[in-house]
Amino acid sequence: MMEHPENSLEYKGLIVNSGVEQKSIINPYLKRGRFRHRVLSVPDMVDGIIKGDVTILSQAVTLVESVNPDHQIKAQEVIEKCLPYSGQSIRVGISGVPGAGKSTSIDEFGIHVLDNYGGKLAVLAIDPSSERSKGSILGDKTRMEKLAVHPNSFIRPSPTAGSLGGVARKTRETIILCEAAGYDKIFVETVGVGQSETACHSMVDFFLLIQLAGTGDELQGIKRGIMEIADGIAINKCDGNNVEKCEMAATNFRNALHFFPKPDSGWMPKVMCYSGFYGKNIKDIWDMIYEYIDFVKKNGYFDYRRNEQSKYWMYETINEHLRNSFYHNPYISSQLEKAENAVLEGQQTSFVAAKLLLDRYYNLLGSKDRDEIHHV
Repeated sequence: MMEHPENSLEYKGLIVNSGVEQKSIINPYLKRGRFRHRVLSVPDMVDGIIKGDVTILSQAVTLVESVNPDHQIKAQEVIEKCLPYSGQSIRVGISGVPGAGKSTSIDEFGIHVLDNYGGKLAVLAIDPSSERSKGSILGDKTRMEKLAVHPNSFIRPSPTAGSLGGVARKTRETIILCEAAGYDKIFVETVGVGQSETACHSMVDFFLLIQLAGTGDELQGIKRGIMEIADGIAINKCDGNNVEKCEMAATNFRNALHFFPKPDSGWMPKVMCYSGFYGKNIKDIWDMIYEYIDFVKKNGYFDYRRNEQSKYWMYETINEHLRNSFYHNPYISSQLEKAENAVLEGQQTSFVAAKLLLDRYYNLLGSKDRDEIHHV
């Protein structure tokens, strides 16, 4: 036991104070539940979106992106009620190789459009998700310094979350919500992986491909894929000593475009040079985009393409629901590991294992349908 000399008789005149009581680190006046978010009903959420409430719009987009089945049901109700208010915007898809300056260019494009054409702008920036950690930085907004503080802009970064085609799976539905909130210009910035951006093309009116000069991409331009779906090509960083290289690259791209058949729209894609950093030739890019929109509206291709896109996304939604139905089936989930082990041990080929799982799934669906008919 430890001795305390201050308690000894020798120090009888010494008085030791008990000390100051330590206050609680929790605020006693804090009302619990004060910061709890109010869960909005579907009518309240739709009403807030139509009035242009950015906070409610953000909550609705989060709801759409959620994988929770209850959230998905609520999100579909919101989208259904917002659908009559959508479709009145110009949708522009922007893609290009990583480092081409897409986010910086969007900042300049957005300010130019808002200052010269008015209205409201929504930017849906898609960031790649890590295959290992499944996380995403969502840092594109940091390069849009002017748009981030503009009162008529809405920037929403979203992860790809394993979605193919460079576009988040729910971006199509997010576009509907933004249009219902009064945003008449929509930018969709893709991941920028190169030649798999067809999903973005299937939800926008104009697809702008941003390229760089002097990086070997001129030869990539001849490859089919992303080049043949581009409605316009813009070569960035045309400033300083790079101007001559950009002009040469533009000539190469123009020559490459002659190898492709003429698009269904009847529009011949144009190639232009600009500088996103210095804001050079931004007006020319947007004159080209609006020229295209006027052109396809006159010949009827604008409405035709919108209808084709709706049909495409109907089939995509069917495919997604079938995939989810298969993997979320309790029996299939329990059999997947056994099938994996059989393939790894060489007992079955990948194709046989897949066919067996699918056959069992179809049998389960068949027996479920028979039970429902029997009950009726």
